[in-house]
Amino acid sequence: MKLNDPFVITISREVGSGGGTVGRKLAEKLNVHYSDKQLIQALEEKFNLTRGGIEHLKSTKKNWFTDLFEQVAPIPKVTMKVGGYTFSREFQDTVTVQDIYDAEVEILNAIADEGSCVIAGRSAFFVLKDRPNKVDIFITASKEHRIERIMAKQNMNREDAIDLIKRIDEGRDNYVKRYTDLSRYDMRNYDLILDMDYLSEDDAVDMILTFIGRK
Repeated sequence: MKLNDPFVITISREVGSGGGTVGRKLAEKLNVHYSDKQLIQALEEKFNLTRGGIEHLKSTKKNWFTDLFEQVAPIPKVTMKVGGYTFSREFQDTVTVQDIYDAEVEILNAIADEGSCVIAGRSAFFVLKDRPNKVDIFITASKEHRIERIMAKQNMNREDAIDLIKRIDEGRDNYVKRYTDLSRYDMRNYDLILDMDYLSEDDAVDMILTFIGRK
């Protein structure tokens, strides 16, 4: 991997593994853009939905506009900016999960076009598969490690943490399979896999930097 040329590092992770924090710290070390919440915020603006609503709808419904018609104020046109790019679309009678996926693809490519970046989640390992100078990383951890981390970070009890992991895992698995025809747990999708049971977030960043330097 050539760090002097524009590059993309994708971080796929299990909820509670610490992968999001690893991605952010990695981007800070490399002094490049980090994309995680920015993408969700752009989708919120585009579809006038909450983050939780988008995540839930992506994993459960094929067509949800009519269900939300009374809850979501119809907007004739929405324009959003990501970096130096502007996107707009006319709202139609229906907005499908395909619309959301297409929006994600559009935004991910725009972010990658803008320059070197670290992108967490959003099936970026697949969406950006043809990008040159790219490294795909998967951050994992045991279920117990994930439960304990979520309980500590989000001040949850054990039962709620287990339920959160189950819901998010199932939603992400269904979404990735639907649009990539791949399992996000297929290690052949990635260049590097890190088990956070044995690493701190800073350890993981150092290992990634060593790996990409050698690659």
